[in-house]
Amino acid sequence: MGFPSSDPSGPARPTPGYAALQRDYVPPPPEPDVRRQPIVRHLVLFAATVLATTVTGIDHYVGFAGGTTAPTGWALYQHGLWYSAAVLGILGAHEMGHYVACRYYRIDASLPYFLPAPMLLAGTLGAFIRIRQPIPNKRELFDIGIAGPIAGFLVAIPVLFIGVSLSTIFRIPTTGGVWLFGEPLLLKAVIWLVWGTRQAGYDLSIHPIGIAGWFGLVATLLNLFPFGQLDGGHIAYAVLGRRSTYVSYATILCFLVLSVFSLSWIVWTGLMLLMLFFFGPHHPRTYDEDTPLDTGRLWLAAFAVVMFVVCFTPVPVQYVELGAAK
Repeated sequence: MGFPSSDPSGPARPTPGYAALQRDYVPPPPEPDVRRQPIVRHLVLFAATVLATTVTGIDHYVGFAGGTTAPTGWALYQHGLWYSAAVLGILGAHEMGHYVACRYYRIDASLPYFLPAPMLLAGTLGAFIRIRQPIPNKRELFDIGIAGPIAGFLVAIPVLFIGVSLSTIFRIPTTGGVWLFGEPLLLKAVIWLVWGTRQAGYDLSIHPIGIAGWFGLVATLLNLFPFGQLDGGHIAYAVLGRRSTYVSYATILCFLVLSVFSLSWIVWTGLMLLMLFFFGPHHPRTYDEDTPLDTGRLWLAAFAVVMFVVCFTPVPVQYVELGAAK
């Protein structure tokens, strides 16, 4: 998920020369000893999230088993734990990407906070870290911002392959209804590589581990939207400077349009509007706001765009009558 940061420069003012800014720059204090950070709340939240995602994984497996006889007792919990390990592995990799980058740059940051949500489709609202001091320059901001999506994305790919390989092909019934997961381009590619072209009248029943991989793609997508304190907002600001404000407004407009096509986007659109109201459209400033990034980081920014495209689906979840399904 995204991470909060603060504006070290205060209200907008004329930007002095880069050399002067370098002279005025005060390095961050030494990194705190992580062993002194209280970890009880992290462990409690993590344990609650493991429980919530395990219960959710059990529900997904019962639905996946369909007409077959689902296991009971401890065997059923094992299937739930497989889903829990997969989805938390992706989220954990994402947040540890941010955390390790902060450690590298000696930026004071918390360990990940996991958020349980037993009533939701994923069993979790994701995770986040707290960055407790300003990030001084765009290079560090960019590296910390992009490290999470790349780490989570790289873990989500093998999870997808495992989950899709464990899935089954079934004949679509003509009665009743079902919840369908939107298929991002990457998921479509993995399904084609594993199963080939699906015949008319047949579809893929996704294994819970595959659902975890799907959720990892959606989480990566949401974080890469170039808005505010999301990872994509940090990346956009590092690349575009103050011009990223226009991208933030375009992102809000994009969410409003998506909400017309799918109710799946309404909650996230509301969260975006709340962020806009409380934090405003401008990203917190760095001292080298007008200094362009190097070529290597611009290529990484292009890779972030590629990740966004292959993770995007206009309708993440929808309920359809089976007679109308593909």
